[in-house]
Amino acid sequence: MERRRFIQNTALFTGLTFINPLDIIAGTTSKGFPVVRIPEGERNFQSTIIEKMIKEFQKNVKDEELGWLFNNCFPNTLDTTVTYSEKNGKPDTYVITGDIDAMWLRDSSAQVWPYMAFTDKDKKLKNLIAGVIHRQTQYILKDPFANAFYDDPDKKGEWFSDQTDMKPGVHERKWEIDSLCYPIRLGYNYWKTTGDSSPFDKNWEKAIKSILTVFKDQQKKEDRGSYSFQRNTPKATDTRALHGYGYPVNPVGLICSAFRPSDDASVYSFLIPSNFFAVVSLKQAAEMMTEIANDSETAAELISLKDEVEAALKKHAIVDHEKYGKIYAFEVDGFGNRLMMDDANVPSLLSLPYLDAVDSSDPIYQNTRKFVLSKDNPFYFEGKAAKGIGGPHVGMDMIWPMAITMQGLTSNSDEEIRECIKTLKSTHAGTGFMHETFHKDDPSDFTRSWFAWANTLFGEFLWETYKKNPSLLS
Repeated sequence: MERRRFIQNTALFTGLTFINPLDIIAGTTSKGFPVVRIPEGERNFQSTIIEKMIKEFQKNVKDEELGWLFNNCFPNTLDTTVTYSEKNGKPDTYVITGDIDAMWLRDSSAQVWPYMAFTDKDKKLKNLIAGVIHRQTQYILKDPFANAFYDDPDKKGEWFSDQTDMKPGVHERKWEIDSLCYPIRLGYNYWKTTGDSSPFDKNWEKAIKSILTVFKDQQKKEDRGSYSFQRNTPKATDTRALHGYGYPVNPVGLICSAFRPSDDASVYSFLIPSNFFAVVSLKQAAEMMTEIANDSETAAELISLKDEVEAALKKHAIVDHEKYGKIYAFEVDGFGNRLMMDDANVPSLLSLPYLDAVDSSDPIYQNTRKFVLSKDNPFYFEGKAAKGIGGPHVGMDMIWPMAITMQGLTSNSDEEIRECIKTLKSTHAGTGFMHETFHKDDPSDFTRSWFAWANTLFGEFLWETYKKNPSLLS
């Protein structure tokens, strides 16, 4: 990952390149902040309703810096990462993550998610999200074990030499449960929000059946499953042990995830946050297969698997911690071994209420929350600049703004929400954008200048706070 030290006022990030502030025409906003959002004529996609709500936020929120950040971050996915067109009479949308020219099933879902609430006021925005659903369906049918894809179906990228069943057009083939849950989440909420069932055609039905097959395969009840993965790399988190199948699990009904949402290899393959996410997604997929596809047989299979995973979570995911009481483990193997930590990427233990997997007031979740936001979590860092959750992906002492944002989105405390906003406001290193990570003692030491998911999620957090309790933004 890119590691960058940013010297404030010597360069400003636009979302695509670094520029000298002296080169900016009309180089500051009316509020005195540098213009860092790319010019209107150069944006990939424009939504009238999104621009309208940005103006509303800036007009009513007295904190000028937050207004500036919202203008930069919330539309960043639309401004810089989406390519929209129509293919065979259907909307089609390709979404890159930012500085990596590939479309992750997870990231693309999360990047457009906050715009869902505005589809009734902007048909173009509605079509954009429908296009993401269509494109994701194609990718799942191409390879349900892959996590990221290229726009060019024939491209052989940097990871094509990975020892797994790589196909042209696949950027990376890291099996992650959440990669198949996020498209279901996006599709289900699109259907519920718009009432439009047109994206859910026969190909989509095939994709759901493929997801069901993969989930069952990765329960590993009879053998090691059909997926293996190895990479020639000095990073242990980028490959799998034991000939690519990972450490053994006891088949207790949970689903194995070879990799985490961070794209890091799991230690114990029953990744608990992702299994919680699977329970939600299986239920949503079953409802759609019943109501849209009129396929009660597949719906029943989806519900049966949902019930099995849910029961296994109750039996194997909960740990009696001597300090916090009953809490959720991060990973288990079904043999009684468990990994006690949390990671910054979503799904995480912290994010479970955000994904509708548990209620935020659930006592076990609240105990877990205390654990993951403490130094008992080995990837919780406290420094001179901030405190928050990181993870193995970038390394020690590097805090993820995404995790601070998620802490705020899942909090029931006004004081905590205000503190999260204050921290994010003070750690963007003068760039006007969120980053992948920053050093706990020095926000100018950060990774990934252009990471659209972190930007859009922060915008979602600000908008949710504005709608529910705008006083916290003052």
